Amino acid sequence: MKRCSMMTVIGIAAVAVLGTGVRARATEAKAGGTPEDVERRARAAIRKGLDYLKSVQKEDGSWSNGNFPALTALGLWAFARSEHPDKAAVCKKAAEFVGKHARDDGSIYKPAGLGRRSGGLSTYNTAVCMIALHAHDRKEYAPQILKARKFVAESQLQGDSPGAGGFGYDKNPPFLHKVIGAVTGRRNRADLSNTAWAARAIRLTQDLEDLREGEEKVDIDWEAALAFVEELQIRDKDDPTNYGSFGYEKGGSRGGTRVKKDGTVALRGYGSMTYAGIESMIYAQVDRNDPRVRSALAWAAQHWSVDENPGMGTRGLFYYYNIMGKALSLHGSSILTSPDGKTIPWQKQIVEKLAAMQAEDGSWVNENNQFWEGDSALVTAYAILTLQYAIGR
Repeated sequence: MKRCSMMTVIGIAAVAVLGTGVRARATEAKAGGTPEDVERRARAAIRKGLDYLKSVQKEDGSWSNGNFPALTALGLWAFARSEHPDKAAVCKKAAEFVGKHARDDGSIYKPAGLGRRSGGLSTYNTAVCMIALHAHDRKEYAPQILKARKFVAESQLQGDSPGAGGFGYDKNPPFLHKVIGAVTGRRNRADLSNTAWAARAIRLTQDLEDLREGEEKVDIDWEAALAFVEELQIRDKDDPTNYGSFGYEKGGSRGGTRVKKDGTVALRGYGSMTYAGIESMIYAQVDRNDPRVRSALAWAAQHWSVDENPGMGTRGLFYYYNIMGKALSLHGSSILTSPDGKTIPWQKQIVEKLAAMQAEDGSWVNENNQFWEGDSALVTAYAILTLQYAIGR
């Protein structure tokens, strides 16, 4: 009886999350902005942001820290999805910079030196770079992308590893990290952020597999990936505040923890990872009406905010905007509905928020520099991509 009651509550909350058609349009008009108004404002902010990125692109085609080609790939991706008049020239320079980091094993990154800021993060960089190159010119860069697909697929953790099915920052951790892992027991780590990037990269570039000749088609183990993602979703029915949300990694040491009623410590969910969970499940071909997806959307509506990354404050705020925009546009939701019945036109709210936050020169920046968000080129690329998702670009 108790189980039926809980499932009924979950079903009601999930159904309330989605809204479309006349209802969505009426809500937007009542809130003071039609979809056309929202799109015009978004396009103006996008153009201004792209103009800024063009003005700060380096001679070698890069943006931000050149030791991490993914940072340039994010700018390339934003331009590739745009209608900017200088798109071709800007993209060509950026793609050439990214492409020169392609290695014989298929990875696209710069190996680390003595410190992380000198390079590394092979799986993360490769996933982001192959997405951007595919968006720019999938035909020209097909050979590199096909090799990159194989590298990313081989980066998926297997066997009895605690992170089996998931992905971490690196395929093969540097020697020092292997030693530290052996001592602390934190070997073969995987997290939801990198798993979401890998899933997106593999799914978005799968059309190129038809061009692979003389070898077996490449893919990841989607069943194992989904199993890893599922373990990061909070399904504790005694904790309605967190039910449906996702945490960063098993153990929660880097993503945060919560204390359950029985005094035990468990994973804590938060905004950006909940959207990463939604995105990952959809790429793993989980139905959009599946209870796992619906409960995550219900949590997102309950904790909706464009002022902070729920559960993280301003840490990773623009990454949160970016992954939220990706997940909701991928899902196809135009309206969220909070538990109190309040409708949330997410596209309108995020467009208005980002437009208001944009600096006069067209850039965006986070005053909280954690996760490199004090870097205006990186954050501007995040913001542009978010606006593009919001208007269906």
